[in-house]
Amino acid sequence: MTTRVHATSVALKARSRTWQVVLLRGPSGAGKSDLAARLIEAGGRLVADDQTELTRHGRRLMATCPKTLAGLLEVRGVGIVKLGRGQLVARAPVALLIDLVPPQRIERLPEPARESLLGITLPVLALAPFEASASAKLHLALGQIAAA
Repeated sequence: MTTRVHATSVALKARSRTWQVVLLRGPSGAGKSDLAARLIEAGGRLVADDQTELTRHGRRLMATCPKTLAGLLEVRGVGIVKLGRGQLVARAPVALLIDLVPPQRIERLPEPARESLLGITLPVLALAPFEASASAKLHLALGQIAAA
């Protein structure tokens, strides 16, 4: 079972030694690619920008990139950037869904949220992508999930 979603996917290593994908969701201009660029600069790897293919494999949801977009990142104000091999991961499991929202919509102490995609339930976090701490918050959240 496969579906394509409007989201940017970046693979990170939190407390685990394996790549885990954070799925950055939001409308055009929400900051998906901007946050992805900062995560890649900090050692993350791009799976897909703007469109991500999700496939259920047993109890895991795997993220891959549509062939026509492989290795490309759209950077507003710069253009389409071709990333190098060391900045990419072809396929990795999704660990966390990130909904990109304005800062005023962030709850101080949010209740844990979860959402099901293709029958796989995943944690959801609302994040303001343009805050200087966005990348750090995302890494902390992923670390909490890995520790659970």
